[in-house]
Amino acid sequence: MTIERDALDRIATAALAAYDLPDGTTATLVNQSENATYAVRPPGGGVIAALRVHRLDYHPEGAIRSELAWIDALRTEGVILAPAVVTSHDGERELVVADPEGTTPPRSVVLFEWLPGAAPEEDSLVANFAELGELTARLHQHARSWARPPGFRRFSWGYEEAFGRIARWGRWQDAPGVDDTALPLLSRLDRTLHDRLAAYGRGPRRWGLIHADLRLANLLSSPGRPTAVIDFDDSGFGWFLYDFGAAVSFIEDHPDVPAATEQWVEGYRRVAPLPTEDEAELRTFVMFRRLLLLAWIGSHADVDVAQELAPTYALGTCDLAEDFLSTYTRAP
Repeated sequence: MTIERDALDRIATAALAAYDLPDGTTATLVNQSENATYAVRPPGGGVIAALRVHRLDYHPEGAIRSELAWIDALRTEGVILAPAVVTSHDGERELVVADPEGTTPPRSVVLFEWLPGAAPEEDSLVANFAELGELTARLHQHARSWARPPGFRRFSWGYEEAFGRIARWGRWQDAPGVDDTALPLLSRLDRTLHDRLAAYGRGPRRWGLIHADLRLANLLSSPGRPTAVIDFDDSGFGWFLYDFGAAVSFIEDHPDVPAATEQWVEGYRRVAPLPTEDEAELRTFVMFRRLLLLAWIGSHADVDVAQELAPTYALGTCDLAEDFLSTYTRAP
């Protein structure tokens, strides 16, 4: 166990005291990627809540509260099922909790209700993508009409934030496997994405508040209940079709993706219009997300999934880029 993990565990345990929980309630780490997520269990009972301990220096002041405001609105207006935020003794929803031993800076912490269910299996992509398309369209419809509260603040997922001067997840050029052979090809991809996205534009029907990680792993299916959407931590402003690029994260070359894409489009159109000129750009956003994930792998060498993907991800990205560029070399 690393010092960092020890510190996260101490912060999670310290945070429990701020909530109305039974004595002896524990927090057990279940996932650590960007944030650390803990399963909260009372003595002798099952999981009742999920505690999210945030990474450092990712969100500006007010951004986490803005995320929770959108979740509240989605729940209140019946748009989707999402986990409720649990308030502390003092009525706070975002806490800043110090490490009792002081070895790491204080972290923001949020407690969510624990919803039953499990993520749909990726082996049934075609069967699940129609519903994923419907859920995505519901979120987009809401985002287009929602009057955001004063002070609402979330970051953006535009070209500059992905690959330009901000490069929030680092530079793809620095990722493992980007060698002298890969660099020219991926540079062509980068330029093509820049040009196509500039031509596509940021009109209000194309750009707005998005989930930004809306894939099967962030759905919870349970018999007799609506499918729930979780993990809005990356939500922000971006192209609505970026949510499709996120939907096929890490599985872009799966043989069922073309059929799953058709199902996603069909499901989306049950709820909201998707013009043919927008549908034609879906692959642009698949490649946008893929190149962004290559950057993420390069800047997250300590994350298990990044370590697993690092040896072959750049090569796979080059294969996808070759295919994409053979058709999408010009801006629309």
